[in-house]
Amino acid sequence: MTTAAKAQTLVGLYDAPEILRVVNVWDVVSARAVAALPETKALATAGHGIAASFGYDDGVTPRDLMIDMVGRIAAAVQVPVTADLDDGYDDAGETTRLAIGVGVVGANVEDRLKPFDESVAAVEAIVKAAEAEGVPFALNARTDAFVRAGARPVQESIADAIQRGRAYIEAGATAVFVPGILDANVTRQLVEGIGERKVSVIGIPGALAASEYEKLGVARISYGPLPQRVALTALQELAVSLYGGGVVPSGLPALN
Repeated sequence: MTTAAKAQTLVGLYDAPEILRVVNVWDVVSARAVAALPETKALATAGHGIAASFGYDDGVTPRDLMIDMVGRIAAAVQVPVTADLDDGYDDAGETTRLAIGVGVVGANVEDRLKPFDESVAAVEAIVKAAEAEGVPFALNARTDAFVRAGARPVQESIADAIQRGRAYIEAGATAVFVPGILDANVTRQLVEGIGERKVSVIGIPGALAASEYEKLGVARISYGPLPQRVALTALQELAVSLYGGGVVPSGLPALN
């Protein structure tokens, strides 16, 4: 498929009645392993995972390195790829243009609770850049209304997320990503305030199951750095076994 066709497919997955489940990947081999599964309809890159792979803290990976890696991932698989592009690197429109140029058809771009007008302007810049490229880019505009909330009351975070989310959707975002541990009550308010099939969540310990979020009208669930942590835990456990006199298990699939 062309980049534009992949983007349209991804937008359709957000709009579908079934919640879009994307398992986050961080390099080509992890992307190929997940893409090989028949259940995989799209992939999402993990900014945290890519940062860790190159020895950076989350959120400070250089843009050229991030674009190179997400491009390698997009080129290695047939399914649509949506990328974590941090905060857009102070030029969300140009970052989007670069991402589209390497085959990425959607993105998370976080607001980091920057001033409201500045955050909306970033969304507008992303949408304008995608339109100029002729690609119906699936922007999963992230608001940090919960993860950067500090000690403020939950209802204030809900109101902030809804205000920002509505503005991002009006500016052309496909969905609004609200990371945090969201229970059924909070999720219901977000969906009612932002829109059915317009809210995206993260699956982390303490969160609801994907099927429960689906019933509440959520569009997408992703898993951030957790898949990489599971993989690294398995690696450490194997290393401990080998140091203790164990052997490599037989029957391993040739995924690399």
